[in-house]
Amino acid sequence: MQTWDASADVVVAGYGGAGVAAALTARAGGADVLAIDRYLGGGATALSGGIVYAGGGTWVQRAAGVEDDTENMLAYLRAEVGDAVSERTLRQFCEESASMIDWLTSHGVPFQPSLCPYKTSYPTDDYYLYYSGSENSGGYRELATPRQRGHRAHGRGVSGKKLFGPLAASAAKHGVRVETGTRATKLVIEDGRVVGIEAITLRDAPAAVRRRFAALARISAKPGVYHQGLRRAVQALLDRIERRHGTPIRIEARSGVILTTGGFIANGEMVARHAPTYPWREGLPLGTAGDDGSGITMAVAAGADTGKMDAISTWRFIAPPSAFFGSLAVNAQGQRMIDESRYGATLGAAIAETPGNRAWLLIDIELEREARRQLGPQSVWFQRMQAERLLRLGRTSGGSVEEVARRAGIDPVALRRTVDAHNDAIDADLPDPMGKPADIRRPIRTGPFALLDISFKAHLTYPTPMLTLGGLLVDEDTGAVRTTDGGTIPGLFAAGRAAVGICSNSYVSGLSLADCVHSGRRAGTHSIQRAHTA
Repeated sequence: MQTWDASADVVVAGYGGAGVAAALTARAGGADVLAIDRYLGGGATALSGGIVYAGGGTWVQRAAGVEDDTENMLAYLRAEVGDAVSERTLRQFCEESASMIDWLTSHGVPFQPSLCPYKTSYPTDDYYLYYSGSENSGGYRELATPRQRGHRAHGRGVSGKKLFGPLAASAAKHGVRVETGTRATKLVIEDGRVVGIEAITLRDAPAAVRRRFAALARISAKPGVYHQGLRRAVQALLDRIERRHGTPIRIEARSGVILTTGGFIANGEMVARHAPTYPWREGLPLGTAGDDGSGITMAVAAGADTGKMDAISTWRFIAPPSAFFGSLAVNAQGQRMIDESRYGATLGAAIAETPGNRAWLLIDIELEREARRQLGPQSVWFQRMQAERLLRLGRTSGGSVEEVARRAGIDPVALRRTVDAHNDAIDADLPDPMGKPADIRRPIRTGPFALLDISFKAHLTYPTPMLTLGGLLVDEDTGAVRTTDGGTIPGLFAAGRAAVGICSNSYVSGLSLADCVHSGRRAGTHSIQRAHTA
């Protein structure tokens, strides 16, 4: 007979975006739900920009005058998502997208139909609906009519808390129990079924200790996400508190356990093992210290299978200012790398494949003047800081294309050939060599010229955010965790970045959070079936 310190129908391990969506859904289905979180809850969702990728005619799109439908959304995402999920699952995701925004709205998440009039990586506080992917870039316009689908939760600054906060408040109102300062350590299995979870908790620690833990956890989240040395130092203090004051507990899950523990970008050893050739050391791990792969590891120990574990999304955003989409992104060989209007993760992937991860933006004086005019009205403080760093500290200047190339260490003959091919295509009204749309490209011909360094370099003012996209393989109908022999583990579910999902091949802003909500609700729905039959 098992002995338990606590019990619930459904136990959710990890209380970020996927976790709260799973908990709300299971609770709405009548289950007693207990959610645990190693820190304070919120996870990477609370640190994020609060962008939810949604379309097909959401109420926000309609209010903004954006005409969209399921087939149009599907046509675009099919090209981005590839084989990450089945065609049937992707279609379902698109068909349910508008109702997902309705669901989020019903739980208090604020959206606003203010349409951003320019292409950007993240809009200012004036705008909350924008092109958050490559919808308006070359190649994709031929597949689907470009439509704005980046739904930013309404709130000043970075809006992740405006997404998670209302969901957590709604969950509390509806009776979801939450234990913070509680780290899941092991799945409890009986007769081949997951029946509970083991954890270390601080719930019985002195109040002063819990307050100190909470204060340190907030520092680890921010500013720790921007300074990994600080995060490591703070984490050592958090670990010490847990060792001294943590209590081992066993929690019964009468119906199911849902793992929503995030990815593994905070676990350098795990990243190196699964993506040994990827330049992850050059990037900024995006997420919390809890994104250490612990949930994935627990499930693998129970026989779970994984997929896309070598998939890492690396972001190199060049806008705002939007004028920079008219620049030329080149490598040390003087060759263009990409249609520069593509989403920043696509540019990041291209840089990751170049020798030494070296890359530059070539601009001329006309493009620079346009960029400087745009910088104020188009950017928030951290974007302005990054753009100024590029324009001031990360630049090499020269009176001619050949001169600026030599000064930067780029093949001058090859760069001249690249510029001529670009300009000649514009002059002859021919397609761009890299597929950039005609309305975005600009001629590069008026000196002086500048090469702006967008290489992967650890720099506080121009970081290269990275996150993992792979995880546990799940049944796409239920969210049940799959085994290495093709079956599923009874009583175990996974969602969000702990699992393979919609964005596991290609990331655009908002697609991960949308997948967290979609997969969290799926797991929450199917995790309660045993409770209903008990």
